[in-house]
Amino acid sequence: MDKTVTDVAAAVADIPDGASVMIGGFGGAGSPIELIHALIDRFRATGHPTGLTVINNNAGNGHVGLAALIEAGMVRKLICSFPRSADPVVFTQAYQEGRIELELVPQGTLAERIRAGGAGIPAFYTPTSFGTDLAAGKPVERFEGRSYVRERWLKADFALVKAETADPHGNLTYRAASRNFGPLMCMAAAIAVVQVRRVLPAGGIDPEQVVTPGIFVQRVVEVARPVQEEDLNRARATYPLEAE
Repeated sequence: MDKTVTDVAAAVADIPDGASVMIGGFGGAGSPIELIHALIDRFRATGHPTGLTVINNNAGNGHVGLAALIEAGMVRKLICSFPRSADPVVFTQAYQEGRIELELVPQGTLAERIRAGGAGIPAFYTPTSFGTDLAAGKPVERFEGRSYVRERWLKADFALVKAETADPHGNLTYRAASRNFGPLMCMAAAIAVVQVRRVLPAGGIDPEQVVTPGIFVQRVVEVARPVQEEDLNRARATYPLEAE
């Protein structure tokens, strides 16, 4: 029942080539930077994993976090809703050069596809994207005089998520807006790997405060002082960081 692991390297040690990986975060809010960087460290040491399909809200900023994952050449396909964020130079160049595929999904549809994956709902209908290129080739039906596009669930082999506190069973709380996609991704992934600021003893979290129940979490690693993507980008950092 104890789901804690010793460090971030151990937490991501078995993500294989070709895996689908959901990564939490809305820009820098809730982005699990330490887990992403640990995955890059493993790639630099072993050449694995590669050919990843990453599901994230955006396409990364600067040269850290998700952007560094793409820059390392580890990502084959990105499924996201907002590829044109503050400084998406890495993704933009990779996409223009044909080194990465993009599946563009409206933000609400992205969230609902992930939620559907976690809830076991294979498909649903939404009016969003009807009549646009994003709906091309997708089934359309009419309900009460309005056209709806059929969308498929999204599931993943792994989810990398950042939370605030956990207990050894994997029950989670989040900090403010960093919660965003985290709870949905934990539900939709076969293995949810979560970094938290503090791991409390069993019973240390009021059950009424639990956002993600431990049944949806497989691994927890404590990162007491996580870095923030925006701070790294303001410092014009590039991963691997100079101090490391």
